[in-house]
Amino acid sequence: MFFLVGLATVFACVLGGYMALGGKLMVLWQPFELVIIGGAALGAFIIANPRPVLKRVAGSLGYIMKGSRYSKESYLELLSLLYSVFKLSKSKGMVALEQHVENPTESKLFQQFPNFTKDKHALVFLCDYLRLLTMGTENPHEVETLMDEEIETHHHEHEQVVGAVQNIADGLPALGIVAAVLGVIKTMGSITEPPEVLGKLIGGALVGTFLGVLLAYGMVGPMGNALKATFDAEGKYLQCIKAGLLAHLQGYAPAIAVEFARKALLSDVRPTFYEVEEATGKVVLV
Repeated sequence: MFFLVGLATVFACVLGGYMALGGKLMVLWQPFELVIIGGAALGAFIIANPRPVLKRVAGSLGYIMKGSRYSKESYLELLSLLYSVFKLSKSKGMVALEQHVENPTESKLFQQFPNFTKDKHALVFLCDYLRLLTMGTENPHEVETLMDEEIETHHHEHEQVVGAVQNIADGLPALGIVAAVLGVIKTMGSITEPPEVLGKLIGGALVGTFLGVLLAYGMVGPMGNALKATFDAEGKYLQCIKAGLLAHLQGYAPAIAVEFARKALLSDVRPTFYEVEEATGKVVLV
């Protein structure tokens, strides 16, 4: 939603200002300039990135429209789930978690938290480390190192996507110049034409530079930043799980381990201590 609002603002202000100065909108309609810039950008994008990155970029474009899905409510649900897991482990032992970890989609424990269960990556992340705990892993430093490595790998994959989009943005102004130069070459072939014809041809050529710069800084560059913000929010979600699991592994009570996880959150999505206390109080232990 915000992406569409921002994009509409960019084009409305640029084109509206141009028309307010007396510019004619149809002069900017140069479809072949757009073909040159867009086609070259697409080709360079395919050349520069391996197939897995191309697929991840295509799959990530929806995130730009939706933005981050991690709100205060989603974190309250996560903290309530962690509390349930830690409470069950403390009361019945780690063995009691096995049935839930092996089939989380059928688990009555996880079914209480449907939004978390839909987040496949976070679900696998949590269940994998709970499985390690049920198998007897007890060293918190080793578990922390392993978590950091996995989160860093996940972050690197996201950075590849952001970098690929940003590289397109960085190249668009230069590709706009390429389109403009080709337009000038075409114009030079008509040098004997009257001034009104040459003026139209030169104006059309300059549209290439205009499009390259506008698309780079008004559209594709902001798209890369939006993706980065969304991916950073996902990384923080995993960091929250990590903080809670490590506190639990070190023997803290469920409420305290959840507090460790809460403190790992950014202030704009961090629930208060009392909100967490109220939410965990409503949890039905299985």
